[in-house]
Amino acid sequence: MRVLGAFPEAMSSSNSRPLSCLVPVALSFALLLHLSFSSQAGDRRPLPVDRATGLKEKTLILLDVSTKNPVRTVSENFLSLQLDPSIIHDGWLDFLSSKRLVTLARGLSPAFLRFGGKRTDFLQFQNLRNPAKSRGGPGPDYYLKNYEDDIVRSDVALDKQKGCKIAQHPDIMLELQREKAAQMHLVLLKEQFSNTYSNLILTARSLDKLYNFADCSGLHLIFALNALRRNPNNSWNSSSALSLLKYSASKKYNISWELGNEPNNYRSMHGRAVNGSQLGKDYIQLKSLLQPIRIYSRASLYGPNIGRPRKNVIALLDGFMKVAGSTVDAVTWQHCYIDGRVIKVMDFLKTRLLDTLSDQIRKIQKVVNTYTPGKKIWLEGVVTTSAGGTNNLSDSYAAGFLWLNTLGMLANQGIDVVIRHSFFDHGYNHLVDQNFNPLPDYWLSLLYKRLIGPKVLAVHVAGLQRKPRPGRVIRDKLRIYAHCTNHHNHNYVRGSITLFIINLHRSRKKIKLAGTLRDKLVHQYLLQPYGQEGLKSKSVQLNGQPLVMVDDGTLPELKPRPLRAGRTLVIPPVTMGFYVVKNVNALACRYR
Repeated sequence: MRVLGAFPEAMSSSNSRPLSCLVPVALSFALLLHLSFSSQAGDRRPLPVDRATGLKEKTLILLDVSTKNPVRTVSENFLSLQLDPSIIHDGWLDFLSSKRLVTLARGLSPAFLRFGGKRTDFLQFQNLRNPAKSRGGPGPDYYLKNYEDDIVRSDVALDKQKGCKIAQHPDIMLELQREKAAQMHLVLLKEQFSNTYSNLILTARSLDKLYNFADCSGLHLIFALNALRRNPNNSWNSSSALSLLKYSASKKYNISWELGNEPNNYRSMHGRAVNGSQLGKDYIQLKSLLQPIRIYSRASLYGPNIGRPRKNVIALLDGFMKVAGSTVDAVTWQHCYIDGRVIKVMDFLKTRLLDTLSDQIRKIQKVVNTYTPGKKIWLEGVVTTSAGGTNNLSDSYAAGFLWLNTLGMLANQGIDVVIRHSFFDHGYNHLVDQNFNPLPDYWLSLLYKRLIGPKVLAVHVAGLQRKPRPGRVIRDKLRIYAHCTNHHNHNYVRGSITLFIINLHRSRKKIKLAGTLRDKLVHQYLLQPYGQEGLKSKSVQLNGQPLVMVDDGTLPELKPRPLRAGRTLVIPPVTMGFYVVKNVNALACRYR
């Protein structure tokens, strides 16, 4: 939960009053603060207020967490991932079997893997094993055209535990693929800016590779079907989808389903609008296709994956919920923070930008709760910047402030799952680049997965400020969220609590743990940029040590920095970090 309050110090001037007069004022104020704060937290133990330090330091924040009951419980797969169908277009789908890529994805499991995006509604399934390939002249395609078959014959190693197909791709082939992808990147951007997309063919072999990647990585695949295939009466044409369903059922693939992507944009993309009522009927039709197929008779169905909830989009969602609100297992929408063509690094530090999501959540919840109270809501396809992102910004350390705050805000407001666009593809919004190197948001996500559990706890904060400034509240730039520590992390006993803190101030902030957190051992995981680029850096350090994959292709050990019990937490300026408070024995965190 973000910081909910900061209380200014009573105004006094050391120049106008003698020091002897200040002492009783300070003591009285500290006592008043103690009584107010203790009643909030439900804990009557004295707060460790250092009077001298509290008055001398620029900021001293007293922090406690309610430990009896969680305020929210989100999905175990709360932080999930997305792959865009553009990986078919640029050729990266053939390289999803890379051992390094699978290792990176496994680090973020358990999670959902949504296969969808703007090209979802131009995707056609063909039950072919080896489609004809254009040979062309010398170039990346010429040398890559038969490499897929070479992988099948000789380069695939089987993971004995799970039977996964993991490949060690030769460096020369990866270099050729990067050259091809760079050429295709320009084509994909042109399509995106013009809002006209070419059809994509998904073959049976391509689906096999996609499912193999998800299964080997411990991810549950959600496949978004093409909703723009329409009959003359504007009803959904399900022929291609039915062919895909039958094939995946024959392979016993465990898949959940969606229909379409941002249906509010269909008029501009296809020249044919689909209203909410019709879309609801299409989802009911999809449900009727799934029920006779034994393996999918109880498969989950998600939608309608609308865009930003403006007036027309809310109207579409309203019509959909009237017809098919009970048909879907979760209601989904998308969010983009910034227009990628006009951003600078300081945009990622704007508190107004960080808070834009909160209003959207309320709008979606209002419609959903009108028709299906308590229905789960997911944020799918969240990106920091549009149009594929901006190099050295969307993939930099600075973008992590938006991402981490998004995770904290969504969990606190009861959103069950957030799906990050994208794990790996073209552009700059991804977690892993085309050299298969993890970017700052990947390391941030990995720490979140390792340390944060699904139970959200209430944070109680009181602050002392030396010079109160009207209109400027400390909570806007210092955000604190608290969860039970992930019970799968065997380094910490159940009952531990993990805080994650974002400091957007240009000065360090001091936090004193109070109440139930008082005098507890703390493990610090401070994430900072590494290198000369500062906030634009694509590399990060954890507690002063650079984070890189190990030479054998495995993930490094994430080592904490132990802080002695009772020590004040010092949060450096413009940083973010995780703090595990050990042995709290929090009642809310003892049981799953």
